[in-house]
Amino acid sequence: MAVTPRRAEGSAPVEPEPFEPDPRRSPAYRLARAVFVSIVGTWFRPQVTGRERVPLDGPVILAPIHRSFADFAFSAFLTRRKLFFMAKDELWRNKALGRLLSALGVFPVHREAADREALRRAETVLQRGQVLVLFPEGTRKSGTVVGELHEGAAFLAARTGAPIVPVGIGGTDLAMPKGQRIPKPMRIPVVVGEPIAPPARSASGRVPRSTVHATTEALRVAVQTAYDEARARVPRG
Repeated sequence: MAVTPRRAEGSAPVEPEPFEPDPRRSPAYRLARAVFVSIVGTWFRPQVTGRERVPLDGPVILAPIHRSFADFAFSAFLTRRKLFFMAKDELWRNKALGRLLSALGVFPVHREAADREALRRAETVLQRGQVLVLFPEGTRKSGTVVGELHEGAAFLAARTGAPIVPVGIGGTDLAMPKGQRIPKPMRIPVVVGEPIAPPARSASGRVPRSTVHATTEALRVAVQTAYDEARARVPRG
């Protein structure tokens, strides 16, 4: 799947490529996942608490803390369901890599502007009853405090009825801080919080903005709690 086409000056608008999330776990996908999980499991020895809180079916938004490039890897240890991710569109400049990412459930997002097409694709994933991994902080942050979150997770939950599952990951900022290419091998604790119900609709069928704000704040608190617990379990020394 290519990057969402952009309109050249003076040209007619170009329709984005149709997107249909494929829930099938093909033999190639299963092999790639098994190899990936084996490598990450050997290097980081993830210790997951609360895995049973991830629903076994229906749409789900996994909302992990984001302190390292390595954070995306640990979602594979939370469920055996196929996962769908957003990733920066620059990765699709390499056609071979782009095809591989698309086959593995990754789709592009243009991070420099509001990418409505990426949001529509995320919504399609959830409408098809799949699992979307979405970092609610947007980009990598630093520090131990979870600040203001983007409202995308709550918005998508309201549109699709998907619960939001907060995830804390401890120690990745030590194992692979920003700028480090080769991560330090260490045990990484992962804590899954209680799912947050999607914002409730009013009698008119709409979701008030205040309810989206409240859901986002509830998610911030839940991610902070899971992160604090995960950090407390990071091996010392």
